[in-house]
Amino acid sequence: MKSLEGKTAIVTGASGGIGQQIVRRLAAQKMKIVLAARRMEVLEELKSGLPVPEDAVCVKCDVTDQRNLEELVAAAVRSFGKIDALINGAGVSSQHPFWEQPLEDIGKIMYTNYYSYVMLARLVVNHMKDAGSGHIVNITSGSVMVDPPPRNFIVYTSLKVALRAFAKGLFWEMRDFGIKVTSIFPGVTKTPLTGKLKEVSKTQERLIDPAVVADTVVFALRQPANACPLELAVINQQTPWTKPVIPFSQDHPEE
Repeated sequence: MKSLEGKTAIVTGASGGIGQQIVRRLAAQKMKIVLAARRMEVLEELKSGLPVPEDAVCVKCDVTDQRNLEELVAAAVRSFGKIDALINGAGVSSQHPFWEQPLEDIGKIMYTNYYSYVMLARLVVNHMKDAGSGHIVNITSGSVMVDPPPRNFIVYTSLKVALRAFAKGLFWEMRDFGIKVTSIFPGVTKTPLTGKLKEVSKTQERLIDPAVVADTVVFALRQPANACPLELAVINQQTPWTKPVIPFSQDHPEE
């Protein structure tokens, strides 16, 4: 497996859950990291605990804002001169029967969970194309493996399905330029998105540790140049999506 030492990565959603663990795992691989999220104080605290804080840069970023995304990419190039990997990890959730889905949540989910991934890919892909290499990793969802989408999760899941299709198409367009695209499908993970759910499963032990998802990202990034893990699923062994492991209507944190 190839070394990641000295490579540069942008990580969105870096302030919590899976994103934080990805940052820690990439730092352990001696990568240079651009941490992106809205909560700057959390990012700075995370950076201070990394093995080499000087190899990390924090950028306050609202991923639903195109100008913020442009500034994020510019900051990465300005700080480290290149972008070897983009880890799209920002995400929000809102679960309701569709007829009760808050209208404002639809736009929030669309812009955070789909638009920001596509826009950031567009903003970094030419840097990678010029370099002749690069890797885009999207943290998608295990719910895309269920057909039809889980009840009361159809807005969230349908956008994740669209993201899966986009990533597969992007891979075929960019593979001849040395650019890889990987989709990660986590099952129900112990993160801030599930932390406020009162009955997310019978026992918390059944939830996936976000560090396991982060390890999957590292696995994808370390594959040799002639191999691309197109899709990797990390699904709960004892909490299948075929059962209602998440209550039908819950409040969700902002990120």
